[in-house]
Amino acid sequence: MKLLGIESASLTASAAIWEDDMVIAEYTVNHKKTHSQTLLPMIDEIVQMTETDLKTLDAIAVSGGPGSFTGLRIGSATAKGLGLALEKPLIHVPTLDAMAYEHFGTDRLICPMLDARREQVYCGIYEFHDEFRIIKGQAALGILELLKELNGYGRPVVFLGDGVPVSRERIDRECTVPYVFAPSFACRQRAGAVAALGAAYFLQGKTETAEEHKPEYLRMSQAERERQKKQEESL
Repeated sequence: MKLLGIESASLTASAAIWEDDMVIAEYTVNHKKTHSQTLLPMIDEIVQMTETDLKTLDAIAVSGGPGSFTGLRIGSATAKGLGLALEKPLIHVPTLDAMAYEHFGTDRLICPMLDARREQVYCGIYEFHDEFRIIKGQAALGILELLKELNGYGRPVVFLGDGVPVSRERIDRECTVPYVFAPSFACRQRAGAVAALGAAYFLQGKTETAEEHKPEYLRMSQAERERQKKQEESL
């Protein structure tokens, strides 16, 4: 099996090639450049370095959200464009699922968090000791609501993601179960994890056409919220 993985849900831009049960190439940049500037050159670089013929791909795994509205749209458009051009299926990999998938072998609950602003985070709760298990699927929650739920499980937790720095004070104050923060090298998104989890989903038949694919935003954008507010005020 050969897959291309694409990650662009937040600041991190990443592309990877998965072949024969391993990541053979990965290019990740966590820097202030737009994904429209980085994704295609990154994909081209790893394709050239590994001498990969994109026509030999079985599918394209794309981080499907939640996250930055702009980043998700760029990643989605890139995956859809390649899928259409190459006539390859897409694999929608939930962003937080892929982040949790990086933490195999821990007895702790895994809680990836992305900053959703307005004192909210995009989050999920997972475990990956023997098998990968979704305890709570992706959601947009207030940080206090999330911590209350985690406290209720009574189990140690590992936190990761760009929602950690903005929520760390609340975590330190409100979390009553033992917890740790993932180190920097295992804290952000990676296309290799998107591709690896995408490979598992591919074997389960969880694919879609390029036309069918769309990101999972979980909530309205700021522009949509403002438009809705104006419409409600005009009634």
